[in-house]
Amino acid sequence: MTTQGYAALTLETLPSRLGEVAAARARLGEPAAWRAREVGDGNLNLVFIVEGPEGAVVVKQALPYVRLVGESWPLPLSRSFFEHEALVRQAARDPGAAPEVFHFDREQALIVMEFLDRHVILRRAMIEGRRIAGLGRRLGLFCARTLFRGSDLSMLAADRKADLALFAGNAALCDITENLVFSDPYRDAPMNRHTPGLDALAARLRGDMAMKRVAQHMKWAFATQAETLLHGDLHTGSVMVSDDDIRVIDPEFATYGPMGFDVGMLVANFLMAFCAQPGHASDPGARDAYADWLLEETAAIWSAFVGEFTRLWRTERAGMLYEARLFEAQGCGLGAEQARLERLAAIWRDALGFCGVEMHRRILGLAHNADFETIADEAARAACEARALEIGRVLALSRDAAPDMAAALETAREIAGRDLL
Repeated sequence: MTTQGYAALTLETLPSRLGEVAAARARLGEPAAWRAREVGDGNLNLVFIVEGPEGAVVVKQALPYVRLVGESWPLPLSRSFFEHEALVRQAARDPGAAPEVFHFDREQALIVMEFLDRHVILRRAMIEGRRIAGLGRRLGLFCARTLFRGSDLSMLAADRKADLALFAGNAALCDITENLVFSDPYRDAPMNRHTPGLDALAARLRGDMAMKRVAQHMKWAFATQAETLLHGDLHTGSVMVSDDDIRVIDPEFATYGPMGFDVGMLVANFLMAFCAQPGHASDPGARDAYADWLLEETAAIWSAFVGEFTRLWRTERAGMLYEARLFEAQGCGLGAEQARLERLAAIWRDALGFCGVEMHRRILGLAHNADFETIADEAARAACEARALEIGRVLALSRDAAPDMAAALETAREIAGRDLL
């Protein structure tokens, strides 16, 4: 395909253009018998499912612009390269967590990867009220393994610095995060939108100087604290689930940043799903048990993260930070444990701040969540979103004082019982 120069795929051109790729033919069979359908429902890319006599694959291709907006917002095709590089690293750092990659074409900005035919997007499963066994634990393990093993706690310093330089090239997608997440929700940005009924809350939040300072503190951390390789866009739309398997997809926003970012983004999306449950209930209280389950799984994310981070700290701390020769080798194991607790406390504090701004931008910014958007009744949707806005504000502002996940979830439960409109 690379001999043709970049061109966006279509259903009509896909078999002929991909037919010469050996990895695709090996898994699909002869191109003449392929069947393709376009399934991309995200903000940026083309995504096709291609089926043939021998099997099926997913084909993902970047477009030279933001699909949600159109050609007026150009975007470099190089983001596909960074997604591929992140997928390779995630597969090595947490085997089985990411879809297998069969082929990558840098010029065509195209990845051919495993088709997860038994899976659905996690956000869709949550809207439907499905319970996924081991969900929070699996995602907590993913965060701990990828974040720890991509940092100076584990990697050789020269390797991590080379990786940092590589992913610094993903500047265009960082720019999207830096503006759409940390700045635009707190001003009257042209592409912002929100549900009718939230005007007063939106205006109040944009005038909240304390919250604006927190958002900029978190933006500072995101931009300057290159602690580890992040997924960069870890939400419930970036996870696919089946009855017995959980995979993480779409790391095209991968960059180096603070460990708390991925954790905080993920927790925020679980809390938004929690807030949305009354809007999906057929009768008052019909989703209460499921909402409780969502909070249990949110707690499981952090519990598993702490447990796995602790295990890795004790068994794989081979990088230049907190070297064992400074602690355990000198009989100072307790000092290493205290340092571990301090690191976890810093990650938790950051995670709460990132959680808060993510909840705000998904309601007041450009890119919204289906958790809320699929609630047809505007008044019910606004009521659910109002609670999420307040939970995000309180958690972000109290990130120095909230001692643990139990306290954060108690805050969420209390605010979820209020009428804020």
